[in-house]
Amino acid sequence: MHLNPYGEYAVLLAASLANAWPADRAGIEARTREFGMTMAFPTASDDHKAVRQVIDDWLRVVDAADPDRRAVLLNAEMAAAAAYPRLTDHDDEGWHLHYRDDPQSLPSVLRAVISVGTSLHLVTRGMHRLGRCASEPCTAVVVDITRNGRQRYCSVRCANRAAVRRHRERTLAS
Repeated sequence: MHLNPYGEYAVLLAASLANAWPADRAGIEARTREFGMTMAFPTASDDHKAVRQVIDDWLRVVDAADPDRRAVLLNAEMAAAAAYPRLTDHDDEGWHLHYRDDPQSLPSVLRAVISVGTSLHLVTRGMHRLGRCASEPCTAVVVDITRNGRQRYCSVRCANRAAVRRHRERTLAS
């Protein structure tokens, strides 16, 4: 039995959608598959727009100024997706918990999965482990899954860019 199917993959999925928004609904569904979701979603004409709203709401959590504000926003997201937890065994995944009603639309499922997954990520790893890349002008979302909890950059490229910038600033100051 999976104890936490909503953990790390859900917050990484949200960051992936935020950092590289798919052109259409098929792209969103393909991305959910890349991050381990196996269920089929009923199709609605406004899915692409509605999932964009889910991600925009999640970005408010990413950009929250402090842990208290982040908690308020996440609690509101989870309340919007509220359902009692239920045991399920679908798609040969083994028994695990769903924190949503079945069946639901793609946007509703993603709101539940992303809000619960982000909450679990932050309470188990630290409320500070979600933010934006520290390398200006990059604004990509960074989900800190490192052991030491100090990930500040979205990629090696951005980390290198920031290191070069700091080196040049030190050289000019000397």
